[in-house]
Amino acid sequence: MNELASFVAVFPSDAKLLGFARSFVENVGRYYGIDDGSLESLVLAVHEAVQNIVRHAHSGRDGARIELRGRRLESGAIEVQLIDQGQPFDIASVPHLDPGEVRLGGRGVFLIRRLVDEVYCEPCKPSGNVLRLVKYPRKLARPANW
Repeated sequence: MNELASFVAVFPSDAKLLGFARSFVENVGRYYGIDDGSLESLVLAVHEAVQNIVRHAHSGRDGARIELRGRRLESGAIEVQLIDQGQPFDIASVPHLDPGEVRLGGRGVFLIRRLVDEVYCEPCKPSGNVLRLVKYPRKLARPANW
């Protein structure tokens, strides 16, 4: 298996393509042999992230695209990057919600944080963001600093 392989998909920012994004990540995870539970968590996190990009970052902008990248890191973890064309977004500014709080909406980032092991978001130049999601398969121990 090629450890340096990286997979890329670029698609229109459209909620109708959530299934495409999910299938892409599922296939990348299967290629790398990630366990089913870890893969399900990663796929759901990507679903939430793509949905947020379509709704909030692109908010129906015609012609906006999402770039989705998947690869295995040297640690054995799977990394998925989502690159959007929206305004800079600071994920650290999104509060950590109390799971028992009753509210409509606003749970996407909460779910993403719960489903993957590492979440990073950085602005791109001249515009857009790179959202990095890292999932450690169950058979791997989490990093010592986690």
